[in-house]
Amino acid sequence: MIHRPRRLRRTPALRALVREHAVRLDSLVQPIFVVERSQDAGPISSMPGIERFTVDGALAHARELARLGLRSVLLFGIPANKDARGSAAADPNGPVVRAIRAIKDELPEMLLIADVCNCEYTDHGHCGIVDERGDVDNDATLTLLVQAALAYAQAGVDVVAPSDMMDGRVEAIRRALDAQGLHHIAIMAYSAKYASAFYGPFREAAGSSPRFGDRRTYQMDPANAREAIREIDLDIAQGADMVIIKPGLAYLDLVRAARDTFDVPIAVYNVSGEYSMLMAAFANGWLERDRTIDETLLAFVRAGADIIITYFAKEYAQRYAAAGRP
Repeated sequence: MIHRPRRLRRTPALRALVREHAVRLDSLVQPIFVVERSQDAGPISSMPGIERFTVDGALAHARELARLGLRSVLLFGIPANKDARGSAAADPNGPVVRAIRAIKDELPEMLLIADVCNCEYTDHGHCGIVDERGDVDNDATLTLLVQAALAYAQAGVDVVAPSDMMDGRVEAIRRALDAQGLHHIAIMAYSAKYASAFYGPFREAAGSSPRFGDRRTYQMDPANAREAIREIDLDIAQGADMVIIKPGLAYLDLVRAARDTFDVPIAVYNVSGEYSMLMAAFANGWLERDRTIDETLLAFVRAGADIIITYFAKEYAQRYAAAGRP
């Protein structure tokens, strides 16, 4: 007997019945940029539809996301003043700390993830303290990362997400959290974060472009796959509860490899450049918007991701709600 697969593709109901993967709203995380000064708020030119928010604006945005059924956000901060150490990252009155308190006070069920890095806070744009040779000092930077993670945890964040790619930062943060009795705070580590060309729009959003050199001495080489598995293994051993692969679309093989190797939640970051290139194609009429977004998010799920950090989360949720799906 000849098998005819097309029989199961004949109607929308049949296709839905046998569909293998689906994007869940609960798995989506919307990034939010929080600024300290109102004059720094507003649209991001290279990321149409995405804005920088004041703390009050971030709260209003989170309120809207919750109404749409989204439950998780990832917070990035842009301070009024930057210095060589990135000291504003751990400011107890900084934009991320204040946003955490404001959102948790009104929306206690919203899951808050705080990015832990220094690139948004340093005046040179690198992810840590730069030594006299122009290199990022790994161990000196750990102290700053720990201080920032503690500030966010004490403000009420649910998850800290170190994105700096310093060696040993997961262990240092886990020890510090536990020493302060903050055992309940989870760590979502950017374990496989590549030195990618897809970060350009984010650097505009956060004002974090390096003033000299680049980040290839601490972010991963795009040519390396086995190294990513080693990095993930190290972070899990040091106490990471979840891991992130970043970027997403060009690194789906790594998502699959991580899913097949590790039994922890795997997140993928659908980064700014991926978002912006699709938005440009939509604006020019080159791609069908809804179907392309759906296919992109499904690709992450099919590759094995449990969590998708994406600038499309709000738009997807709006369409999901409009369709009346439960």
